[in-house]
Amino acid sequence: MARPREFEAEEVLEQATRVFWTRGFEHSSLDDLCAATGLNRSSLYAAFGDKRALYLKSLARYEEGSVERIRKAFEDRSPREGLRAFLAGLIDAIVAGPGRRGCFIGNCAAEMARLDRAAAARVKQSLDRIEQTFHAAFANGGVRDARARARFITAAVQGLRLYGKANPDRKALEDVADQLMHCLD
Repeated sequence: MARPREFEAEEVLEQATRVFWTRGFEHSSLDDLCAATGLNRSSLYAAFGDKRALYLKSLARYEEGSVERIRKAFEDRSPREGLRAFLAGLIDAIVAGPGRRGCFIGNCAAEMARLDRAAAARVKQSLDRIEQTFHAAFANGGVRDARARARFITAAVQGLRLYGKANPDRKALEDVADQLMHCLD
């Protein structure tokens, strides 16, 4: 009879996501992942597959959180208010520290997508879902050219996240956000 799992899979995935997001795929060792999750290698492999499979599952989990943060920012708000709320939350996270890791999706695109087809496909799917979430908020709010503006914001947010890694100065980030807001004019 198989032994029941003695851990919460979502919590383990959250811990693995933090390791990969902070260190990247190449610099995250199995020892790092085991230490963060509290699992031994065999339990980690049995539950999630190899390191690459765990990485891709972590990326999918991060995508879900990103989409949810966008939806929440636009909930019961106009497109302009929703975008402002989303950008303010992003800037707060960057300035506070955790957001200085950049975007896990963008980090994956830079580190792995060029050489790994599955990672490239996962990045594309994640960016497509984020764009679709912005598009839905803009279209529902009557924004002209909602698709093009959603694409622009998706790309611009990646740039803001990258910029924030190197320059977590609130005023500079707010200047960027103010310019992004003009896309809804």
